[in-house]
Amino acid sequence: MGEKKNLKNVNLSYEYSMTSRHQIETVHGHDGKKGTTMADKNLLDEEQLQRLRDDLLDTLDEELEMSIDEEGNPTDRATYFRELLRLQGELVKLQDWVVATKQKVVILFEGRDAAGKGGVIKRITQRLNPRVCRVAALPAPNDRERTQWYFQRYVAHLPAAGEIVLFDRSWYNRAGVERVMGFCNDDEYEEFFRTVPEFEKMLARSGITLIKYWFSITDDEQHARFLGRIHDPLKQWKLSPMDLESRRRWEDYTVAKETMIERTHTPESPWWVVQAVDKKSARLNCIQHLLSHFNYHEIAHPEIELPKRVRNPDYIRHPVPEDMVVPEIY
Repeated sequence: MGEKKNLKNVNLSYEYSMTSRHQIETVHGHDGKKGTTMADKNLLDEEQLQRLRDDLLDTLDEELEMSIDEEGNPTDRATYFRELLRLQGELVKLQDWVVATKQKVVILFEGRDAAGKGGVIKRITQRLNPRVCRVAALPAPNDRERTQWYFQRYVAHLPAAGEIVLFDRSWYNRAGVERVMGFCNDDEYEEFFRTVPEFEKMLARSGITLIKYWFSITDDEQHARFLGRIHDPLKQWKLSPMDLESRRRWEDYTVAKETMIERTHTPESPWWVVQAVDKKSARLNCIQHLLSHFNYHEIAHPEIELPKRVRNPDYIRHPVPEDMVVPEIY
């Protein structure tokens, strides 16, 4: 109950700071009455405000996951935390096994904007060693990279033995955003489809395990999540002109996605679709499915003993100057 009460207080104070007076007046009118301009998709009604409240709680999950009261009342949130922690424990075992057996693992995360790719990547990497499991999120290619073999800049991020690489978007940009936004021509687009099956077979022959995920959300869900980003100052940085244009071109992206999966879903390198309207279920389902790809086991480690601290009688610890100390406000 204490957790719920604290979350409610945080939620209400954040909601007030998050929604400016202008936004509130836009939704409710200057006289406090609800307006009739809800056809404008950027306006917030009560249901959408509740979604923002729920989304705030979701942003707090990472902190709450660190401090679950095991003896608290069983709730959906606590159940999610416990299951996530269990799966993250299995990810640590998988990581140890990857290192011990010198596996090379590549996982691609694709999907529409705001589909939840970043959320599951964060939960996968949260408790893993960044030297073993790293994220590759490449920016748009520069002028030099545009003259390279298309796959070249991705090859540079492939794993060595004992490493896992998570691609937050990947070489499939060519089949998605580049196709829809006109960043590649028809010849480049067709060459991609001719090359990518052979490229992925080459990865497999080199000993890399490749897993490809597509995160699927509905039209309404993307709309709601974009509204959340528009009205949340802590998330507005996630919105780019490209994101907004992708919203307008929903149907074009649908056609591009369907073509991509049809032409690149192969027995050697299949696509796996994650139903991602429910963020928490998507995270758990994706991690569970990822783990099922490997016949891993727990690696035995030697018992760790903390060495005794060496104490020198001549050692003197000098005080830190006051002007160097960070003020203790909290």
